[in-house]
Amino acid sequence: MTEQTKMTEQTPTSDRTPRRTMTGTVVSTKMDKTIVVQVERMYRHPKYGKYIRERKRYHAHAENGTAKMGDVVEIMSTRPMSKLKRWRLVSVVTAAVDRGAEVSEISKA
Repeated sequence: MTEQTKMTEQTPTSDRTPRRTMTGTVVSTKMDKTIVVQVERMYRHPKYGKYIRERKRYHAHAENGTAKMGDVVEIMSTRPMSKLKRWRLVSVVTAAVDRGAEVSEISKA
């Protein structure tokens, strides 16, 4: 193969860099097929050394509606789906305390 032919070939998806994933808590499920996930991270201040807790909210696409308020979920970056949605729901890590009976049903699906 020539050098030019190698450049035009598509690279397989396995060579693609892995997508970014985060774990956070569902704080809103009021929209249709959309959840709001709050991700919390702690980092040390570079000058003063104090630990700072930072919270950020992400809108994520949830097709089935399996995630409920208070669940800890994993989200993955994806193509833009709307003005705010750039993430999608991967899985429910742990269900909220008041949803104990439904956890087994979610994991079976």
